[in-house]
Amino acid sequence: MGFGSYDESEQQNQKVDVSDDEDGVSVHESDHDGEVTFEVDASTDDLLDKLQDIRDEDAS
Repeated sequence: MGFGSYDESEQQNQKVDVSDDEDGVSVHESDHDGEVTFEVDASTDDLLDKLQDIRDEDAS
């Protein structure tokens, strides 16, 4: 079998038991309606310089 191919027999008779909701994850469990604000004391140039420093460290 090459990359991206599949065995059609694997696609047949797939049964999934979805009746047990206790093991599921609620995607709305941590929902919130709020606001996020950031106060930055650094200038845009300072932040761009810091970003360049981080990129330089990652490159080495």
